[in-house]
Amino acid sequence: MRILGIDPGSNATGFGVVEHFAGSVRHVAHGVLRPPRGGELAARLEYLHRSIAEVVAEHRPDVAAIEQVFVATNPRSALVLGQARGALLSALAAAGLTIREYSPSQIKQAVTGDGHASKRQVQTMVRRQLSLEHAPASDAADALAAAIRHAHAGRLEAVGVIPRGSRRRRLGGFVVNVRPSR
Repeated sequence: MRILGIDPGSNATGFGVVEHFAGSVRHVAHGVLRPPRGGELAARLEYLHRSIAEVVAEHRPDVAAIEQVFVATNPRSALVLGQARGALLSALAAAGLTIREYSPSQIKQAVTGDGHASKRQVQTMVRRQLSLEHAPASDAADALAAAIRHAHAGRLEAVGVIPRGSRRRRLGGFVVNVRPSR
């Protein structure tokens, strides 16, 4: 299975492509998409949409794993990040990809064992797990980490293991995830 990981951002969006086969994860490609600075928001969003579509066309992933938006202290930054993420999701959906979303802590937990790991720790562990010569830029490392997270989650889901903190309930013949009550 080929997995495209994405770390969305309005100024820098990381992407990483890995292959998951027979229990191992292998690096395919990674990079950072940087929309033109100072341009209109619509032009920057179009750049992200077009650029991720080009990545999908070049690497032909089977699934995409994208980081969920975290709650930012600045509402304007959160809004712009949400719009960038929307442009990316739109391009992925237009390409017909299955999209899985993971929280930043789920991604960090999968690659470092600590849901509160630093960016440097994520870079180091991604480099080690994928046997890369150099640590990727932090945005690309986060995207590769999202892809690695999905590779691990896919194996667990295939054998019926549900991630901690979630439950599944049957509803009208469908299985749905429900959040635990607090």
